[in-house]
Formats: sequence, C-alpha cells, structure tokens
Amino acid sequence: MSGSTAPFDHSVLGTREHPSLGLDTFGDAPLDGAPGNHAETLREVVAEAVLADRVGIDYVGLGEHHRPDYAITAPDVVLAAIAGRTERIRLGTGVTVLSSDDPIRVYERFATLDAVSGGRAEVQLGRGSFIESFGLFGLDLADYDRLFSEKLDLFAALQSEQPVSWEGSFRPPLVDQRVYPTTAAGRVPAWIGVGGTPESVVRAARYGMPLMLAVIGGSPAAFVPLADLYRDALGQLGLPELPIGMHSPGHVAATDDEARAQLYPHQAEVVTRIGRERGWGPYSRIAFEQAASPQGALFVGSPETVAQKIAWAVRTLGLSRFQLKYSVGSLPHEQRLESIRLYGEEVIPRVRELLTVS
Repeated sequence: MSGSTAPFDHSVLGTREHPSLGLDTFGDAPLDGAPGNHAETLREVVAEAVLADRVGIDYVGLGEHHRPDYAITAPDVVLAAIAGRTERIRLGTGVTVLSSDDPIRVYERFATLDAVSGGRAEVQLGRGSFIESFGLFGLDLADYDRLFSEKLDLFAALQSEQPVSWEGSFRPPLVDQRVYPTTAAGRVPAWIGVGGTPESVVRAARYGMPLMLAVIGGSPAAFVPLADLYRDALGQLGLPELPIGMHSPGHVAATDDEARAQLYPHQAEVVTRIGRERGWGPYSRIAFEQAASPQGALFVGSPETVAQKIAWAVRTLGLSRFQLKYSVGSLPHEQRLESIRLYGEEVIPRVRELLTVS
C-alpha cells in the first residue's frame, strides 16, 4: 500500500469527556406476524430513527442478520433511507458481518452512505453472533476465524483511500487498486465489535480501530480488564487513546415497574428461543431481575434509573459511546417509540448532567 492520510478525528465518534449516546436495533420481527411483517418492521425502524434524530440521540446502529426473527439483512440500504429523512444523527451498524461479506463492497457502500448523509456514516465490523450468513453465501464455517482476520486486514488497508496492494487466501490479490467513492473526511470510520475475548481486543488496537464491547450478560464492570487491555495495547503500539463503546439491551418507560412489565415477556421469549438453539435453559424472572439490577447488563427502567446506570457504566469503563439496544422480540412499535422519546428527551440530558458533576 502506498500513500498516507492525515490522522482521522475520532472525536466525532464521542470522547470520554463528551460521550456519544446512541441506539441499536436488529429490526426484531414477530415470528407469528402476518405475511409482510418484515416490510412493516423495516418501515418502523426508519420511523424510529427519524424520531431518534428529532429528540437529540447521537447515533443509530442497525445489526445485520439473516434469520426470520430479524428483518435487517442490508443495513446500509435502510441507513440510506434514514439518511434522507434525518439531519444530524450518525448512521452505522451493530455489526456488519465482515466474515461473510466483501471488504471492498462494504467500504464502497459505506463511503456512498457517507456522501449521501453529509459525512455521518460509520461501520462496526464483527463476526456476528449467528452463523446463517456463512452457508447462505457459500462460505465454509471451518474458515470462521481466518475469513474475519483476512477481510479485516483488507478493510483496514482500504481506509487509507490510497492505492492498495494486498494478498490473501480467499480472493485474488490487489495491485495498486483504489476504491471509490472517496470520502470528505479521508476514511469511513470503523469500530471492531467484540464479545469479550482478549485476542479480539488486542486486534482492534493493532489496527488502530475503536473498540465496541457487546455487554449482553453479567456486569459491565466485568469488562474493565478488557478496556484496560485495549488502552495498554494502544500505548505499547505508540497509538493515541481511541474511543471505547458499549452496546447493551434495555428499555425506558415512565416508571421502573412499567418498563420491566413491558420488557420482560419479550425478553424472556427471545432469550428462551435462542437458548433452545444453543443449549441454554429457559430464561427466568430471577435472571431478568439480576440483569436489571444496578450493575447488571440490562438497562431497563424509568429515565432516572436508566440515566444513573448509563452514567455509572460510562465512568466505570471510560466509555466514549453507549448504545442502547432498544428493540427486542415483539415489543410493540408504540412502546419502542416511547422508549426512544424518553431516552432522547430525558435520559440523555440527565446522563450528561450526572457526568458533568461526577
């Protein structure tokens, strides 16, 4: 690879002093819905992102899945629709399954999204928590690790937006090849999403990419060693501090009791159903209440309860971004909209107030 670019200003993604507060959704689709429920779900996702933009939320991320229970298989297409109806919210993924995609096409799509959105695009790269895309796109699951490693290496090379020469095992080599369109900022910002392995954390540091921690169980405090490992690895590589983000599920309603009553049946159904695929036992009310406790991974409750918990997580991990995964199973669209409204109008201002006085 030849050429170089000026350092990218990662502060647009959030900083420890002024963290970015966003949302995630997978486009959860009711399995017992009428024909066309995926189309309706996708339209609801767009409407939810439009509301998020209006109430001051910083980021919306769309997860990629290839299953009947999630409607979003092409996040960039949905994000382009959102871009045309919003003004300021940053647009990204959570995550793009790079292992089963083409890094060049991913870069081209998100560089295009960056152009049409006025510089608001980013991408979060990961291996995903489901494996359906491998068979769907004719890939061998035995290559799971090597596919991600090689494709991430190529994607990182493309971020220079200069001629790239690159060679790997799964595609013909590139020789002084450029990829278009180029971006106004000089690159599409990319995070690496990790589920908790030290090797993945160190790899994010090695590529100089911000780290997104998927905290969906246990306590956020248990991820402090990984955040410290990432910062230590950056230091050893001579790189500046980069953003660390966190993704966790949750739901906001007027009161703690209302939020828990709304969320629990949908959370229990989804976790129990996925658990049957993976050999887990049924999800219980006890497990739900433990996750919803002040230091659990579920951010559910009144605006004050959720704000206090987010502020605690931001301080504990030194976060530059927090992303609330606000949709789960068949949770009604109207309840999701109200959760988004409360998150933007009440939770986010309160988090900023708590962090200012801490």
